[in-house]
Amino acid sequence: MKIDTARLTALIDAARGGRPADLCIRNCRVVNVFSGKVEKADLAVFDGFFLGWGKYEGQETVDAGGMYVSPAFIDGHIHIESSLLNPAGFCAAVLPWGTGAVVADPHEIANVLGTDGIKYFLECARGLPLDIFFNLPSCVPASPLETSGARLSAVDLESLIPDEHILGLAEMMNFPGVLFADPEVTDKLLLFQDGIIDGHCPGLSGRDLNAYVAAGIRSDHECTTRAEAEEKLARGMAVMIREGSQSKDLENLIGIVNDQTWPQCMFVSDDVHPDDLMGRGHVNSIVNKAMQLGLDPVRAITLATWTAANHFRLPRLGAIAPGYFADFSISPTLNPWNPARVFKRGIEVAREGKLIANRSSWPSPPLPGSPMRIGRIGSEDLLVPARSGKIRVIGVGEGTLLTEKFLLEPKVENGHVVSDPERDILKIAVFNRYIEGRRPAIGFVRGMGLKEGAIATSIAHDSHNVIAVGVSDSDIIAAVSALRDCGGGMAAGNAGGKMEVLSLPIAGLMSPGSAQEVANGLSRLKKIAAAQGTTLENPFMAMSFLALPVIPELKLTDMGLVEVSRFAHVPLFDDK
Repeated sequence: MKIDTARLTALIDAARGGRPADLCIRNCRVVNVFSGKVEKADLAVFDGFFLGWGKYEGQETVDAGGMYVSPAFIDGHIHIESSLLNPAGFCAAVLPWGTGAVVADPHEIANVLGTDGIKYFLECARGLPLDIFFNLPSCVPASPLETSGARLSAVDLESLIPDEHILGLAEMMNFPGVLFADPEVTDKLLLFQDGIIDGHCPGLSGRDLNAYVAAGIRSDHECTTRAEAEEKLARGMAVMIREGSQSKDLENLIGIVNDQTWPQCMFVSDDVHPDDLMGRGHVNSIVNKAMQLGLDPVRAITLATWTAANHFRLPRLGAIAPGYFADFSISPTLNPWNPARVFKRGIEVAREGKLIANRSSWPSPPLPGSPMRIGRIGSEDLLVPARSGKIRVIGVGEGTLLTEKFLLEPKVENGHVVSDPERDILKIAVFNRYIEGRRPAIGFVRGMGLKEGAIATSIAHDSHNVIAVGVSDSDIIAAVSALRDCGGGMAAGNAGGKMEVLSLPIAGLMSPGSAQEVANGLSRLKKIAAAQGTTLENPFMAMSFLALPVIPELKLTDMGLVEVSRFAHVPLFDDK
């Protein structure tokens, strides 16, 4: 983001009026994140930077007609992979909504492909009209309780640090490793001790929270209650208020934002699906919901721009002021914010929700592969011999990554535990896709709601093995086999009929297609899943987090059931 002597000299001269601006925006209302006010002004842009406001002459003039101008939005924590799009497709989807920059954690593709996956993302990011910054994955794999496609050490991360897109260390999910000073964890913390270290510590409190923050970790996006967020704010952490496709925490957390705390708060999406991007928007939708919940409009926009830029030390982003990059959107109304025109470095890139930027010059590096070493699946692989006692069942809820733990009587047929759709207790299986010959781990889940068929996906956070939920073993086998044959993606259907598949050839996580194409494919799958009985808004995203053993309470990895509070595997049958 540095500029050379010639550009700086020209910028100073233009700001003083010594040479014409490239663009003048007349008659606009500027959202000033520094004063906290909306100010009537004429803006000037030169060489991709704001000159400021005042009487300037420009080679091009835009009359804003009294409309509002905001800095481009910044998403402070996102996994681009969750959009099911590669970086170019993601860029095309979010630019029209006024997003100008994101801070991404590429740990999804890193868990599948290691440093090769991160390098692919870095190559994709060069030359896009969207600033994509990266925090390097801290936990690949996320824990020793699962099998991923790669393992990244501090040495591996150090080799990537010189890239200008790298800001720091991404969410430190292994909070037990922090608390007990695991050498692999402390090596990574020390490597980034002078930079940015993002956190991930759901429910951590008291002295354990003190220890976690003392390690140099300065943010958290896992707060789900106001009390939790306020405790973390009081200890100096920045709270990333999350509102994504699966976890929606804005309504619970909006009350933490006040005149003292707002500099420590920002909006993030974390994970957002392509259909939500197409239909609801990106950061603009979080801003609009915050305003609906009563947050002052200028403050809401500030939490989507300046606070993220300040936290991540991005000195020329996040504001409309002299010397800041001319990244902005224009809306006819302040509340709601509906970007009518979007500019990046002073050049219009989107208008009325449509991308107008020329994509022909965007980077398109060769697509990486997708490991898929699942062999033939037999019905015997899914059998669960019955025993006395209750079984541990994962409880899924709408709009949250947290799960419950139920102890329930199993349904037994022919000496084996089977799905019980009448009580919404379904078999769930996780298949290791990196090591040939591994038998799947089997558990049971409540809350998916299927009455027939199965759904499956190779997006299973964070190691991204193949996960499936179904009413019968044959349905699960059919869904998983369809994904094995195409190299990864999502599937829904049943063994006796059609199995619909959305292919995701990039690491089994993403498609090179457009957001609209992928959203249409996902929509078809969700309609099938709904017809099969699920009432979840995002059943595939909900299922994808059932393998994540770092968010409470009960999860299933390829190695078995995990009780997160113990950070250990537990048997399916409760012995008590």
